[in-house]
Amino acid sequence: MNIADYKGVWVFAEQRDGELQKVALELLGKGREIADKLNVELTAVLLGNKIESVAKDLLAYGADKVLYAEDEKLAHYTTDAYTRAICELANERKPEIIFIGASFIGRDLGPRVAARLSTGLTADCTALDVEEGTGHLLMTRPAFGGNLMATIMCTEHRPQMSTVRPGVFDKLAKDESKVDTSKIEKVSAKLVDEDLRIKVLEAVKELKEVADISESQVIVAGGRGMGNKENFAMLEELAHVLGGVVAGSRAAVDNGWVDHALQVGQTGKTVRPKVYVACGISGAIQHLAGMQDSDYIIAINKDSDAAIMKVADLGIVGDLNKVVPELTAQVKAIQE
Repeated sequence: MNIADYKGVWVFAEQRDGELQKVALELLGKGREIADKLNVELTAVLLGNKIESVAKDLLAYGADKVLYAEDEKLAHYTTDAYTRAICELANERKPEIIFIGASFIGRDLGPRVAARLSTGLTADCTALDVEEGTGHLLMTRPAFGGNLMATIMCTEHRPQMSTVRPGVFDKLAKDESKVDTSKIEKVSAKLVDEDLRIKVLEAVKELKEVADISESQVIVAGGRGMGNKENFAMLEELAHVLGGVVAGSRAAVDNGWVDHALQVGQTGKTVRPKVYVACGISGAIQHLAGMQDSDYIIAINKDSDAAIMKVADLGIVGDLNKVVPELTAQVKAIQE
């Protein structure tokens, strides 16, 4: 392999039913930064069916170029179809870096693309940079159960690949002036029925009213210290008066007190709200990895030495069963 033959940064632009996923726009923001450091093009790769109109948004959010493939076989995600389409393009165009969101789709797609291209993959990255002098991608992720951060490089193979969790990076502001249709290229997916082991006959969506905590500006989260599911009712009341949503730590999810979709942390979601209220959460490093970039952190805990207190902007030591209702009452009083 001649590494010098590989140029450019690619971002897999995940879409569902013609709607770009948030993580794709976040990756374009970070991809723009990496591409500028390397002085190369940033390309968004878009797969689906009837998605040409979506391509323009990718340019507006930072991409220099968009490669898109439309095919009925790409209308719904399947491992075989998407892997083959991306690998065909990668073998032909030779990008040096490929970023994929660590969504349910990305976590399935990333390893398969990496294996097919005979390269490495660093999963669940929380930081990305470029090494001065060599231009190698520096991919940082939690290791050993989140007890330390490891920076990994792929020096012998290309492309360099990483998956990144939603909510880790900021998306760029949308700039319609950057939309130039000449920078959008339609490519062939080169798919035949014999290549696909699975066919999607029907897509059935489950109706489930669960808030998207990654989008909320105010989050009230509960941990093991809440004691039981019933006590989350007071967190819901506080979240309501603050105009936010309820979330939970892994312990709260494991105990069945909140839905997994509301979990914050290394094995849950990464959030960056304006206000994060941590109730009965000790502050294990796995949890901190998912919320430490919040603008303002309020911790309510009976243990003054809890790890969460070290990252909190405001720490309240006391019985949360008394503190939370009182805080709710005080907020209501101010609003009245």
